[in-house]
Amino acid sequence: MEFCPKCSSMLMLKRSEEGGVTCVTFVCSKCDYVKGQEETKKIDAKAGKVIHHNLQQLVTVIGKEDQKISTMPTLRMECPKCSNKLVYVWQVQTRGGDEASTQFFRCTKCSHTFREYS
Repeated sequence: MEFCPKCSSMLMLKRSEEGGVTCVTFVCSKCDYVKGQEETKKIDAKAGKVIHHNLQQLVTVIGKEDQKISTMPTLRMECPKCSNKLVYVWQVQTRGGDEASTQFFRCTKCSHTFREYS
């Protein structure tokens, strides 16, 4: 989302045709501000170019670097895999709303994830 530097309104996309090439610019609907031409995106309709995204970019919610940050609550519990005594803990409602939630644990040492049904 882009905002107008003059009046702080949200900039809207405006498309125009120039010799078979579609130009997309950001324009303010209140004060008619147009974002600089050097930032105009051009799309060649004849070439039929399509932007492909890497599936990993679309699916990853928490990256590997972010997983190193320990912001989750911890609990003293033995890991069944490596016998470490500290695990991260969180709850998810995996079944019906009238049933108990499922508690998940992840070892702080080996990252083994296991669960406990309440």
